[in-house]
Amino acid sequence: MTSRRGFVVGLGAAGVTLAAPAAASELIVDALGRRVVLSTPPRRIVPIFASNTELVVAAGLTDRIVGVEAYTRFPPAIAGLPQVGGRLGFSVDRVARLRPDLVIVTPARQAVHQLVDPLERLGIPVMVLNHPSLAAVLANLRLVARAGGVAAEGEAVARRLEARLAAVTARTASRPRPRALMITGRVSNGLLLVARPDSYTADAARAAGTRDALEGSRLLSQVSPEAILRADPDCILFAGTEAAMRDVFDAAAWAGLGARRNGRLFAVNRAEFLIPGPRVVDGIESLAARLGDVAWERPT
Repeated sequence: MTSRRGFVVGLGAAGVTLAAPAAASELIVDALGRRVVLSTPPRRIVPIFASNTELVVAAGLTDRIVGVEAYTRFPPAIAGLPQVGGRLGFSVDRVARLRPDLVIVTPARQAVHQLVDPLERLGIPVMVLNHPSLAAVLANLRLVARAGGVAAEGEAVARRLEARLAAVTARTASRPRPRALMITGRVSNGLLLVARPDSYTADAARAAGTRDALEGSRLLSQVSPEAILRADPDCILFAGTEAAMRDVFDAAAWAGLGARRNGRLFAVNRAEFLIPGPRVVDGIESLAARLGDVAWERPT
């Protein structure tokens, strides 16, 4: 498995170097179809949400980040930067005081509704990104790099990530694809949160060599324990710690779950599978290696 340190180095020390910006203006069309014109490459960037921060970092623009939201933890270089909001909302005033020449947001936690129009009225460019799939994450990496005037560097990083994903695909092509269920959390009413098949997280699990244990489309991410027991997945993927996973599945109610009986409960790194950013490739490589050590029965 590629170590996290190795991954950062593999990005060309993206977390510590600042590529020289290009001089020409850039027209960006964002996820909402908005035309964002950048007369010069931005020198002061406020990425809202961890996913967008990690894209800026991967593009080699860490030194241009001047503010983040409260739940962004990676990379360590952003520790101590001003915070512009969190779970309860975002402050236009806090963003504006940082004098950014680009703000990057995602349609979550009302960020678009609270920030886009007010910041545009202040003359601050805002780019909206969405991350529904692995392909979208890589496309957004390229877009962020182009916005930052470092398109060539971003393209090189994206190609390296694509090469690693292709290598995983080649290694898993001849293996059985176990029926997996990715658990992303639980709620107080006893239901479990699972990755929907059209989500970025489910896409990452498929890239590691699995298939969805709950066939068919699902509008809701909440699933009952009874539904999981009926589906009887070949394996459970739990986005969290081993201890948290055991806290759920060691209960007597799960005794009939085949994945528990067969020792096929796998805890996976939450940041790698729930934050749609470049680190997902680390998670996919790690999970593919773990699944490759299991003797799966081939489907009939």
